[in-house]
Amino acid sequence: MDGDFERLRHHVEAALEYSGGTHKIEDIAEGLSAGRFQFWPGLNSAVVTEIIVYPQIKDLHYFLAGGDLDELKMMRPLIESWGKSIGCTRVSLAGRPGWSKTFLKDEGYEPKWFILSKEL
Repeated sequence: MDGDFERLRHHVEAALEYSGGTHKIEDIAEGLSAGRFQFWPGLNSAVVTEIIVYPQIKDLHYFLAGGDLDELKMMRPLIESWGKSIGCTRVSLAGRPGWSKTFLKDEGYEPKWFILSKEL
């Protein structure tokens, strides 16, 4: 696996703790190797995105993110520019409610959905 991924793996693992058990770190590594996910390394931060293609739109989805908030803020325009360059017309993210109080509120992000869940 990529040296940046190994160096920043702890940020990805920390973000996975909030995923509700959907993925393990090995699943992320496999998804990156297969091209299903994209890895965006910073010096002290990491972002994992995925492209979701719906019938009417292509969505750049921030799947996992962790590390230094200031650095993540600087990474955002580059990631979103790339998404736009490949035809994405929407960007989305799922995360803890606290993300709505970060720099994202000043970048035009707003809550749109609530996710409820129940174990069967």
